[in-house]
Amino acid sequence: MGAAAVLLSALALSWALILALRPLLQRYALARPNARSSHKVPTPQGGGIAVVASALLCAGTGLLLADRTADLPGFALLALAAVGLAIVGAVDDIRPLSASLRLVFQALAVALALAGAGVGALFPVLPAAVEWALVALAAIWFVNLVNFMDGLDWMTVAEMVPVTAALVLFAAFGALDPASGLVAAALLGGLLGFAPFNRPVARLFLGDVGSLPIGLIVGFLLYRLAGEGGFAAALLLPLYYLGDATITLLRRLSKGEKVWQAHRSHFYQRATDNGWPVPAVVGRVAALNVVLALLAALTLATEAIVWKAVPVMAGVALVGFVLYRFSVRR
Repeated sequence: MGAAAVLLSALALSWALILALRPLLQRYALARPNARSSHKVPTPQGGGIAVVASALLCAGTGLLLADRTADLPGFALLALAAVGLAIVGAVDDIRPLSASLRLVFQALAVALALAGAGVGALFPVLPAAVEWALVALAAIWFVNLVNFMDGLDWMTVAEMVPVTAALVLFAAFGALDPASGLVAAALLGGLLGFAPFNRPVARLFLGDVGSLPIGLIVGFLLYRLAGEGGFAAALLLPLYYLGDATITLLRRLSKGEKVWQAHRSHFYQRATDNGWPVPAVVGRVAALNVVLALLAALTLATEAIVWKAVPVMAGVALVGFVLYRFSVRR
């Protein structure tokens, strides 16, 4: 079962599951607008159940049919971690958990996923335990920032569709292992099945049940890409999310704010406050991510460090420009 079949199967399954689940989500999982919301009317959340379920089921089936049994133990650990985070997210969507308890569950899920990643040393100069701790911290942050950035119609689609599509193409050209390519194709299909329901004005949100495990799966795939020599590419692909969320976190820390509390100070949120229509915001994010994917591909085409640095610097400049534009009135 190739990547195209996995993608289409996940797309169809995600779409069908959403149609089946929407009446239940409409009844039991409404997200009601508040002062920090970007939506104006109560909207069902929990569409991430369909995205994650279809991605994991189709990826696992694809691995079995492609006779990639050697990759199944690592995938099983990732799937178990993703399902655990989805359950935590579902509970948090209905009855919010404390920040400390969420962090404990996220750390456990990240540790489980990393145990199955099978990636060697990225930085041989560091002791193995130190590198593992740094990777785990980065993964926990990535899981959270994907959740933080899922605050606007189509935002996760605009970010993760280009990222996962790039990972599928990288696997097709041998820059990423085939098993990771199948997982990326399954997640891409799941997101495309969800996209029509989340387009502005959204009729359905992902919810934490979707954003948390999506962050874990994509972080896992980026880690695998970095482990195969694509560290610069793994940095470039999610660079907009990394830039927006990290700068926002540092700015809030500098002001002494409680960073674990909900807010509306991300650059994409400030953009809508500054007069940018939602389609304009997510459209620019999607276009930026396509360019970042192209720059990531350039870093994979050379072994020279200096030529890898040029696309990275270009990506940083482009992200900085978009963040600046979002921060000023249109």
